Amino acid sequence: MSILIAYDGSDDAKAAIAFAGRAVQDRSAVVLTVWERLAMTSARASAGLMMTLDNTAAEDEAIGQAMTELAGHGAELAREAGLDATPRCDLDSVAVWSTIVDVADEIDATLIVTGTRGLGGVRSLLLGSTSDRVLHHARRPVLVVPGPEAISRAS
Repeated sequence: MSILIAYDGSDDAKAAIAFAGRAVQDRSAVVLTVWERLAMTSARASAGLMMTLDNTAAEDEAIGQAMTELAGHGAELAREAGLDATPRCDLDSVAVWSTIVDVADEIDATLIVTGTRGLGGVRSLLLGSTSDRVLHHARRPVLVVPGPEAISRAS
């Protein structure tokens, strides 16, 4: 059985990996990075908050490669934290939170770990945070780890 760690490269995601390493030692983990094609992101933007970008297959491939490398970096951090981690990168089909929940179901994760805030910016303010959506839609336990500044204040 393994845990699923959502990873987007943010400080909160890094804090979630570090906490998971301390809290659930000697476990296998899948570190998941979910990415959106730029065209999909702009299509979801509301009221002209983003310009429509017409990107090519080569640009999508380059973005996909960068996201795969990001997942690899997250898995490396998880291994440093004591987890037996493998990276995974998935293209978002509906929403990032939905992809996280679907992958957790697919791998039968015992736990989903996510940071409180990622790199969602304006979109997360409009649509709600990814961690909040995962927490409310997952059919398994979810650990939402506060960001590093909240953890240091609590210490």
